[in-house]
Amino acid sequence: MSRLRMKQLQLLIALDDHKSLHKASSAMAMTQSAASKALAELEDMLEAPLFERSKKGLIANQFGYCVIRYARVLATDLASLCQEVAEIRSGTGGRLAIGAIMGAVPDVVAPIVSELHDSHPGLSIEIVEDTSARMLTLLDDGQLDLVIGRASVSVQPSKYHYQALDDEPLSVVVAYHHPSMAAAATLADLADHKWVTYPSLMPMNALLAREMDLVGLPMPANQISTASTFVTVALLQQSTDLVSILPTSVAQLFETHKMLRILPVKLESKSQTFGIVTRNGGVLSPAARQFVQLLRDAKKRR
Repeated sequence: MSRLRMKQLQLLIALDDHKSLHKASSAMAMTQSAASKALAELEDMLEAPLFERSKKGLIANQFGYCVIRYARVLATDLASLCQEVAEIRSGTGGRLAIGAIMGAVPDVVAPIVSELHDSHPGLSIEIVEDTSARMLTLLDDGQLDLVIGRASVSVQPSKYHYQALDDEPLSVVVAYHHPSMAAAATLADLADHKWVTYPSLMPMNALLAREMDLVGLPMPANQISTASTFVTVALLQQSTDLVSILPTSVAQLFETHKMLRILPVKLESKSQTFGIVTRNGGVLSPAARQFVQLLRDAKKRR
């Protein structure tokens, strides 16, 4: 592998195309002697002849066909690499990896992703929905370009640049077929329900604990804990005895599709803020910079 050069593989492709060492060397802008030497080095390296002479010129044998086939694959991949690098540099292509907390997905992330993808159809976009803590680890490892979440959950929030975007109000939710409640209710009215809650390190779990304390209730002992929106919704739909809290934007989305019902329970705790989190000192790709600018523009319009 250390001896193999791309120039040698390009020469094989030219020989296969032109069937002549003279024509192939001309196409490669090489002297015929240099081309002959490069071919001999490659055959010596592989310990096999690659071409046979015929009336039609140089014809690849079974070894030659094998190497040429892989050479064409490598050449195509390298051409794609060069094109993708050029697209990344121009901001029209490449890959953008975004992390987002669930409350930011419906009204903040999804519209911007749709707008960016419409204007840059060559751009590959990956969206990871998870807790801020887990996504900051992915950001540290370079697997994400930016996170729409909270830097405050990190033990070293100063490692990140944070720009606030919006609040994340929460709503109390049940299955859509859950009986309606009075126009004003409290968590105490749900004392006989079982809860789908969040892992202890998530801010929403701490907020629920504060809300329970305000009405004189302990955290439910028989809770089901998950960070997954899908799991929460699926569980709620199975039983009218289950209740949970979700970001209001997410709750409204599922209520619109008659999958969940938002209960008229007012939460006293202040809504938490989320924002754009990037690595301090990191350099964003053109696509990531455009994504951030679209977020800022959308914030100004709100």
